[in-house]
Amino acid sequence: MLDTFLMAIALMLVLEGIFPFILPGAWRETFHKLLQMEDGQIRFMGLTAMLIGLLILFLVNN
Repeated sequence: MLDTFLMAIALMLVLEGIFPFILPGAWRETFHKLLQMEDGQIRFMGLTAMLIGLLILFLVNN
């Protein structure tokens, strides 16, 4: 169980690092736009990402 969790964290870090590694200027601009957003907008994006992740997990496990 712990191995699976650590593998998921590692994969998340690899995926999160691809965009700033390949396109640092675009990543910086995207991050700057994110800083301009309201808290509610950021929460909605986070909720959407979590729901999509849960849907993918459900589809993969069934």
